[in-house]
Amino acid sequence: MNLFYNKEGIGDTLIVTLGSTDRDDRDVERKGSVARVFSKETNQTIGYNIFDISSTYTINTAGLVEESEELVSAVNHLLKENGFEDELIYDASPKFVVGLVEEMEKHPNADKLNICQVNVGEERLQIVCGAPNVDQGQKVVVAKVGAVMPSGMIIKDANLRGVDSSGMICSAKELDLPDAPKEKGILVLSEAHEMGSEFKAY
Repeated sequence: MNLFYNKEGIGDTLIVTLGSTDRDDRDVERKGSVARVFSKETNQTIGYNIFDISSTYTINTAGLVEESEELVSAVNHLLKENGFEDELIYDASPKFVVGLVEEMEKHPNADKLNICQVNVGEERLQIVCGAPNVDQGQKVVVAKVGAVMPSGMIIKDANLRGVDSSGMICSAKELDLPDAPKEKGILVLSEAHEMGSEFKAY
């Protein structure tokens, strides 16, 4: 889940993004001060626009809004009050974690891509990676779905040349680490890093 608010740019509206779909597949259902954005094909909710949010909750930032239990609770109250049955789940888990590349195989439809099975502790993620130095057995930094990169890019589920990918194996440059090498390639961690632990750049 990603939250965005910019009163000067788009007005007093909180944009809640839960997923993505093609523009032609999007439709909107409005009830009161809430608009539900959903897929016409699957009816899956991909987001909400919460209008006049400041009447219920004060947001003192412009741009990406940090998820908090209090804010998610306020949004859930508004959804219910306006006749929607969905309930958003507050997720405080870290979005940048240490992963272990347990398996790797060539992408069947792209020479420069590899399909990696990455263990991040409580789950195993399939991630398509184009880095030339990725290999089985490495400990790496994984940006999970929902992570916001230093560049502002939001990590989402994707399908790359016909293969599903959930998350991204990161380079030092993408993590905006000091003295990041100019050469292309992911950041390979030492064995001392614990699989599934939060990655923090010191």
